Amino acid sequence: MAGPLSIKSQSARISDAIRRNIDTVTKLEEDFLQSRSVTERLADTIGSFTGSLRFVALHAAVYSVWIAINLGALPFIPRFDPYPFLLLSVVVSIEAIFLSTFVLMKQNRMSRREELRAHLDLQINLLSEREMTLVLQMLQGISERLGMPAATEQVQELSEVTPVDALGQALREKLPEE
Repeated sequence: MAGPLSIKSQSARISDAIRRNIDTVTKLEEDFLQSRSVTERLADTIGSFTGSLRFVALHAAVYSVWIAINLGALPFIPRFDPYPFLLLSVVVSIEAIFLSTFVLMKQNRMSRREELRAHLDLQINLLSEREMTLVLQMLQGISERLGMPAATEQVQELSEVTPVDALGQALREKLPEE
């Protein structure tokens, strides 16, 4: 019976750790959303609405009524933009300019958000690399004190400090340019 209890205990600890991580990520996201300017909030709202089915339905309805009126299908409403609907073309063009601007604003903000996440990931990865190097060095030292066989060449190589700047430079040299 001790086995299942310890599994439940481990599961609870893992759940607490996962819950703390989720809370941390949630806090970061909330902080990012709260720090948006009024124009960024407006762009996000418009960008989200334009990407919805309600937006498509609204436009289909408005343009259908516009065309129906101007084709004379609704005789009780006077025509104001006869075929070939030049006014409608102008309205749609202006709307497209503004909508594309709002969508680009939202995409730019989301790109900044992704860059921040990438920087955070890089910082965590660099910290993990340093921690693992230290752990390997400690393990090597313990092995030597206990008189255990010397570490393999691969373990010795991994226990050396990783030259992150040199890795970055080598990567820049090897990757093709856009």
